[in-house]
Parts: sequence; structure tokens; C-alpha cells
Amino acid sequence: MSTTAKDQILTFVRERYPQAEIDASQDIFALGFVNSLFAMELVMFVEKTFGITIPNEELRIDNFRTADTMASLVARLSADLAVA
Repeated sequence: MSTTAKDQILTFVRERYPQAEIDASQDIFALGFVNSLFAMELVMFVEKTFGITIPNEELRIDNFRTADTMASLVARLSADLAVA
């Protein structure tokens, strides 16, 4: 069974906060789980895990609020990479 980008991202967040029950649609910023250090860790995790570079214009909080939005960002940037 293959693991989706959403699953990998959710696993990363859940490993950081094992005491919390977080699902793919929950806003991890609103829940108070993200500080500036963890935000950078999320960016680095996504770039390294999925072999993409997140351009400055995509480094918006709305792209990182949920595992769903991060997976959408990965899909969009991966598709752009495939076309290039």
C-alpha cells in the first residue's frame, strides 16, 4: 500500500505532537501546535520528503494550515516540476 503525501505529512505532525489527535483537515496553527521553529521544520520536511522547492510566493500560512493544504501544495508543485 502506498503512502500519500497527506499521510506522510500527517505522520510527521503527529510524531511531533503524539499527545494530540490531529486529522488532515485540522488547522494546526489555530490549534497552537506551530511556532516559528516548527513552521520552518514543516517547510524543510516537505521540500526534502517530496523533492520540491517551495518558492517564496508559496510560503504562505494558508498553504501550511492543514495536512490537506500541504498535500495540495505538494501536488501542485510536483505537477509544475513534471511539466518543466
